[in-house]
Amino acid sequence: MEKQLFCWIIVNGYLNQKKFSDLAVFIQRAAEKKGVNAKIVFNSDVIPFIAEGKPLLKGKYSTLPDFVLFMDKDIHLARHLEQMGIPIYNSSTAIELCDSKAKTHQALVHQGIAMPNTVFPPFTFEGIARKDFDAFRVIGKELGYPLVIKESYGSFGQQVYLIENEQQLIEKATELSHRPFILQEFIENSRGKDIRLNVVGGEVVASMKRISETDFRANVSAGGRTEAYFPTDEEKELAIKCARILGTDYAGVDLLFGSNGPLVCEVNSNTHIVSIYESTGINVADYMMDFALGAGRKGR
Repeated sequence: MEKQLFCWIIVNGYLNQKKFSDLAVFIQRAAEKKGVNAKIVFNSDVIPFIAEGKPLLKGKYSTLPDFVLFMDKDIHLARHLEQMGIPIYNSSTAIELCDSKAKTHQALVHQGIAMPNTVFPPFTFEGIARKDFDAFRVIGKELGYPLVIKESYGSFGQQVYLIENEQQLIEKATELSHRPFILQEFIENSRGKDIRLNVVGGEVVASMKRISETDFRANVSAGGRTEAYFPTDEEKELAIKCARILGTDYAGVDLLFGSNGPLVCEVNSNTHIVSIYESTGINVADYMMDFALGAGRKGR
């Protein structure tokens, strides 16, 4: 009899929110439908250890999985598991690139990817306040107002700010201090609307449109609503290309409606798939599990 495969679904042990537990359960059920024994594991319950120069795990679990679906951003844990020879989906490299909006956009440079004009502000150290804002005045003139500030690390549309004028720009830059962020031109044509394309194994498997009548952000957590969406070939090609460049096995690619075609907003390596299921009836977790099982058979 063929051995039953065993996988971990790793989530963050400190985020006690229903949307994260729902995501893990979705994936666990998809695994069980495929005959895989799936265990939801908190990152706080497995401790990466280096002993005598070798990677080990300490914590609650003594039996290691055949593979891991990594739905967290604990990059050090993901890399440690890879060093132990455990297949991880997505890879630590892909998670790291997608986790930082700055790294995402820089990774897409020279790749023919359409994206909003983007600026990386001058770096400062923690505890060292910016006092000269001439660079920000230049940025404001280059991008025009309104413009958008996005903290490099953030989810669900949080840490994203619409800046209407130079005074607001300087105030927000002062407030953010040393926290990393990027600045982008505001795409007026996409005010309060965008599309999410879920890409798995180089294929768009589900798409939805997000719409808000009350906020410049279309995120559901910011008050937006969703509906099923049928992307154009151009939109699908752009999403697939971004996923490939960033090395993701599965991803949620957010596109804006540019005046001359779609623009990449961001790429999520641990995309939340419950809302797209509610909008489309498509369970992206089934495709994710099929990919992981297929990649395992191919000896990834």
